[in-house]
Amino acid sequence: MIKIIIVDDNSFLIKTVQEKLSFFDDFSLKFTAINGLDLIEKLEKNHNIDLILMDIEMPKMNGIEATEIIKNKYPQIKIIMLTVFDNDENIFKSIKAGADGYLLKEVNPKDLYQGIIDTMNGGATMTPSIALKTLKLFREPIVFEEMPNKEEYNLTTREIEVLEQLSKGLKYNAIADNLFLSAGTVRKHVENIYTKLQVHNKLEAIQKAKNNKLI
Repeated sequence: MIKIIIVDDNSFLIKTVQEKLSFFDDFSLKFTAINGLDLIEKLEKNHNIDLILMDIEMPKMNGIEATEIIKNKYPQIKIIMLTVFDNDENIFKSIKAGADGYLLKEVNPKDLYQGIIDTMNGGATMTPSIALKTLKLFREPIVFEEMPNKEEYNLTTREIEVLEQLSKGLKYNAIADNLFLSAGTVRKHVENIYTKLQVHNKLEAIQKAKNNKLI
């Protein structure tokens, strides 16, 4: 039995995918999530999952960002992007983030089933039009310009130092020793970092800081 999660901010589309999966006895839908952040929080409670069907455009944390985090933390979980977007940039960034496959939401139940089975067997499933675009991307690589960071997070030098220590996986006490601070002061810096970056946990803070080249 293949244990699956569906991630989409549209409840109607979640239901549509559920219906497509319901034709087959090989799948067990463990839970759904409404965005990348919701998914990561749920995985922390239960990561005994085989495969995620991941939307791309979602609030709070999109599917590409979530894929990168999950692949770093739970590399054994397979991820298929299931989206309406077939533009080159999304395909490129999804593959770069570690996605195992890329299907369009219009996929029929039979092709979705085969795509999941192929992915679980180590393949890379793709809608034919996506496969052609991917080949073209590898033949003629496109450099996607990263948008300049317009958000000013106003982190202090000390907060950036704490973030750098966090990114190395150090605990508060070890950070306190390294920076000659008390553990309470480190905790306060971390609270300020979360507020300024508008995140809820260490993983998100590190990811956002790296994405915005703060560390």
